[in-house]
Amino acid sequence: MSQTKIGVLISGGGTNLQSLIDIIKKGYIKGSIKLIISNKEDAYGLERGREADIESIFINPALYNREDYDKKLIEEFKKRDVDLIVLAGYLRILSKDFVTEYREKIINIHPSLIPSFCGKNYYGQRVHRAVLEYGCKITGATVHFVDENADTGPIILQEPVRVYDDDTIESLQKRVLEAEHKIFPEAVRLYCDGKLKIEGRQVKISEEWFYETCANQCL
Repeated sequence: MSQTKIGVLISGGGTNLQSLIDIIKKGYIKGSIKLIISNKEDAYGLERGREADIESIFINPALYNREDYDKKLIEEFKKRDVDLIVLAGYLRILSKDFVTEYREKIINIHPSLIPSFCGKNYYGQRVHRAVLEYGCKITGATVHFVDENADTGPIILQEPVRVYDDDTIESLQKRVLEAEHKIFPEAVRLYCDGKLKIEGRQVKISEEWFYETCANQCL
């Protein structure tokens, strides 16, 4: 089976990007990252990519309107024959044209159990603050396909994380990030292995597959 060519979009530190780079280096994923693009010039994820000898570039959104910016992204990914787009902390909503171009070929990671605490304005620490303010006992992380709306695409994998009475935003964020690092590369692996099939809102995994979660510890 040929290797999947992966493109990554980031806006920040890129810890999920790093988890993906590390797993690919170990030969766990039948794919390779061909290009990393950030909409933030100072995003540390660009440095992570360069340290891994991956082409990593900043494209300034101030130079384009929304549609033209995404057309530029498409152009750059097409130049590298990218098959799969992964969003590793990318803080922009993709245009309809971008989603159409890569339909069912875009994967995102979100720091909650979708459909809770997701959508417009739910990102970063805002998610964990909302979880704590609501008094939730369980939160987690979700990997999903991307459609035209924010965090509404079919769910691939989820990982629950227990919320403790003495949690702070920072302590909860740390544990959820650990869950993200666990399921994000796994979802990419399943895609690259051709094991994912979308049927309506369901993503079915076509193999004898079992993924351990922290469910037993959470309940």
